[in-house]
Amino acid sequence: MGCDSERNVESEIIDAMLDRSSDGVNMDIPARVLDSETKYRGAIFHVDDRRIALTRNNGDQIVIRRQVLVHAPCVVMLVHDCVRDTYLIEREYRAGIGRFTYGLPAGLIDHDEDPHTAALRELREETGVVADTDGDVHFDIVGDYYSSEGMTDELAHIFVLHLHAWHATHTEFDGDEHVESTWVGWDDLLTLPVTASNSIIAIQHERIRRLRELQVK
Repeated sequence: MGCDSERNVESEIIDAMLDRSSDGVNMDIPARVLDSETKYRGAIFHVDDRRIALTRNNGDQIVIRRQVLVHAPCVVMLVHDCVRDTYLIEREYRAGIGRFTYGLPAGLIDHDEDPHTAALRELREETGVVADTDGDVHFDIVGDYYSSEGMTDELAHIFVLHLHAWHATHTEFDGDEHVESTWVGWDDLLTLPVTASNSIIAIQHERIRRLRELQVK
């Protein structure tokens, strides 16, 4: 039996266990959006007020109401200078928590732009860092994760970028964007109070890679 088949069997067992706690909603039937009204529209996101139908085991419907922050997908990158064994970190103001914080290069994906292209563009625009050639950057794909699936559809494409040769060019900030950046060692990176979940995911992914590398040595 292959790994996928084993996972499917395990998933079916877990679903059956979950069904025992059901209040009557059939979670095998997809929810259906009955209507959606935009209550707020901003520069990079809008908020929709939605009525959503869930189906009971007897076929009846339950209507729930949710507010959803509709957001463009984004990229988040932990950038590693392989020659110097240093990592690129940033500091900027984050309005959601009302303070300046440490973090990683990140940004929105433009319309019809693929995540890899967006990552390199955002890296250049925010920090001025550009790989010398396409072969000088290796994408370690961490995964695609929703930032907060209970309230927003924002999907973060998370990478660790390993740079073997790079050069600096000018940054291109938006008019109201103010970002500082510098390179730090791995131990220094781990001491920083990084609080963004997507950044933490990238850092923990790299921690595992470094531990495996030490075990091989």
